[in-house]
Parts: sequence; structure tokens; C-alpha cells
Amino acid sequence: MAPSPQSLPDLPATELLALYRRRELSPLEVTRAVLARIERCEPRLHATYALDADAALAMAAESEARWSRGEARALEGVPVTLKENIATRGVPVPVGTAATPLVPAAEDAPPAARLREAGAVFIAKTTMPDYGMLSSGLSSFHPLTRNPWDLSQNPGGSSAGAGAAAAAGYGPLHIGTDIGGSIRLPAAWCGVVGLKPSHGRVPIKPAYAGRVAGPLTRNVADAALMMSVLSQPDWRDGTSLPPQAIDWGRLDLDLKGLRLGLLLDAGWGMPPDAQVRRTIEAAAKAFAAAGAEVEALPPFCTREMAEGMDRFWRTRSWLDISALPAERAARVLPFIVDWARGGEGQSGAAVFHGYSQMQALREASLAACQPYDFVLSPVSPVLSFPAEWPMPSNDAARSLEHIGFTLPHNMSEQPALAINAGYSSAGFPIGLQIAGRRFDDLGVLRLAHAWERLRGPQRPWPVLP
Repeated sequence: MAPSPQSLPDLPATELLALYRRRELSPLEVTRAVLARIERCEPRLHATYALDADAALAMAAESEARWSRGEARALEGVPVTLKENIATRGVPVPVGTAATPLVPAAEDAPPAARLREAGAVFIAKTTMPDYGMLSSGLSSFHPLTRNPWDLSQNPGGSSAGAGAAAAAGYGPLHIGTDIGGSIRLPAAWCGVVGLKPSHGRVPIKPAYAGRVAGPLTRNVADAALMMSVLSQPDWRDGTSLPPQAIDWGRLDLDLKGLRLGLLLDAGWGMPPDAQVRRTIEAAAKAFAAAGAEVEALPPFCTREMAEGMDRFWRTRSWLDISALPAERAARVLPFIVDWARGGEGQSGAAVFHGYSQMQALREASLAACQPYDFVLSPVSPVLSFPAEWPMPSNDAARSLEHIGFTLPHNMSEQPALAINAGYSSAGFPIGLQIAGRRFDDLGVLRLAHAWERLRGPQRPWPVLP
């Protein structure tokens, strides 16, 4: 039986492609259905930026014609959203702040170029906070983005709109960026899959230490499908990895004999909420019951590492903000200004020491994780928080306290994935993080795919009233 029009936005990309191939569904039908879903939800969710329905329908029509001619490509006709800091030609890139002049981008950034070449239909860009420096949907430029599981709650960030869009069913494929947890945190709080690939696996522009782009989807197979496209080479990223033949569709994994580390203490920051801890412990027990060897992993990050990096990033951000003309600097979100001001007047020695903590954390993470095939941990130590807050602490002096589990794997360049592990007593998703050795992106996806089978049925996706 053909799927109903109302259900089309919720279909996985793998299923859409199969239906297109059998001529049982068309890209235009699906794009219209996704646009209708967005039209219904956006007045309350506010996950999108620069939505252009006419352009999306034109791309869908072109995809439909290619299917008819037998020229379909890897993601032909599949709807996708892109975080607004991933440039798409002709669309301004405000990076979440009202301080940015709105100048149309001259070209697609590498992730957008790969998606366009693969035939994906660009539905919209998605929202983010100022400069991507908050774990929140709060922005001086975009309307406040909310969590579709409960509109009073925060979707997380900085890929705020991407996480909310994935959970709300704005099509199957979404892409975000991550430098300290910005894919995994919204994935966890929105109950979706979010992969932070190995550094350089997905070419990106601009490149920066720890910064990656990666998929947010409702299931692992769709994330793997996106990776097969996003991981194609692009010379513009001088930090990107050499092209590698990876069978992204090979997701089955035998758990017997796998050695898993279980990290429940990040070494600094907020301790895990009791419900978070119980949920992650239950996931570890399920892996053990399936044949894996699970061993407690002691904390390896220190407060000195975290505070050093915080000092470096504050200084970098303060230099950027203080270089703006006064009228533009006044438009930056006040919380961001207060946080960045902590970098004012830092000595060169203090900033250098802060920067050096990136390498210290890198070495600590790689050494701690090396004995294990994979490491399990919470994504966030806390549950979702009020939509209006910039981060779980709501305190600029404690800005990094919630990223103790996510930050190390950006600095170490390891792949790490967020996937739903269960629900709180109030019904909010709780994310499990799966981290792997450097470059084993496929392995992380395979263990996450195994977890999808172990965890059993999930609650229905949220439907906005």
C-alpha cells in the first residue's frame, strides 16, 4: 500500500530511494509533503532559515526528470536541510548573529556541494546561535528554536535547527557542524542520530581545529547513506583525509568479544543526572548481555584542560567581537559578549597555555580509548533545559560544564555518535554517545546500528499539536 501524503516527511531516505526506483513515489510528491509539514510546524518550532519553496520544488522537478531518464544519483530527490553556516551559493551566511552583514555566498561549501552533486533537494537552511558558541536555539538573528518533544524545552545546539528539524520530520536528512558537541548535543536532546565524523572525513570550509560537519537523521542507515556522499574529497579543505573506499552500507556487526569502555565520569563539569546515568548503565548492560566485554573507564580529562580551552576560545571570540564596528558589536547576543569578555586582557602566555590544552586533551583521550574497540558514555550529563536558556548552566562563567563527554573527541579527532538510549520520567530523550578509534567512522555507525536492534521499539516521533 502506498504511504499516505501525511506520512511522506517521516519516511527514511533509504525507503524513499527504493520507492522512487520502483516509480511508486516521486520527488515532487515528497517535497510538497515536507513543505506542508514545515508550514504547519514552523510558526512554533522555528527551525529553518532561508526556506525557498519554489527553489525546492524546482530541484525536485529536476530530480524527477533524472529518475525518468535513468540518470538518478546517490541522493536523487531526497529532501535535505543544511545548517546555515554551511554556505550554499546565493544565500547569506549570518552564522546565527545579527552582527553579520547579509551577503549572498559565492559558492557552495564542500558539504553542500556534495549534496547538490548527489541530487538531494535543498529544502531549507537550519538555525544556529550566535557564532555557534551556544548549546541552544537562542540567537540574536534567528527566532528562538524549540524542541519538538516539548516546545518549552531547548533543542540544544549549536546545530539547533537541524536537531529540531530531524525530530519534527522535516524530511530524512539534515547536516550540522560540531566543534565541542554541536551535532551530538541536539541529537541527544531531540532523540535522533548525530554523527561527528573523524576530523577531515567530511571536507569543510572554513576548517578549524576540532571542527567537523556530519549528519543528523532518525536512523543509522540514513546517516551512513549521507556519509557515503559527504566523505567525497574536496581540495578546498587542507585538513581533509585522503579519499578512502569505505563500504558505508555494511552495518551488521557481531558484538561477541568486542571490548567496550564505559565512561560515566568526565573528570570535570556537571555530573550525570541520575536518570542519565541509569539509562547509560542499562545500555552498557544490554551490550554485555549480547556478548560484548564492558569495562569501566576512569576519567581522563581534567579541569585544567577544560579551563585552558575555555580561556583560549574566549580570547579568540573577544578579539573577533571587539574588532567589529560598534553598531554591529552591539547586535551580538549579550550572553555571548559576557562570555567572550572573559578573554579580554589575557596575557600571551595564558592564551598559549590554553591553546596547548587542546593537545593535552587529544593525547589523554587517545591514550584512554586505545585499549577499547569503542567507548560508551552519556552525550550530555543533563536532561533538556528551558528553551530560553543559552546553555544548561545558564551561566556564562560555567559555559562548558555540560560538554565534558563530547569535547574530548573533537580535540582527539575521533568519530563519536549520539543515539537515543531511552527517555526520562518526563518523556525527554536521553542520548548515548559511542566513540571509536580515529578514522573508524564505519565502526561507530555499525555499533550504533547494533544498538538500534538491542534497544527495542522507540516512542512515536513528536507531533506538534
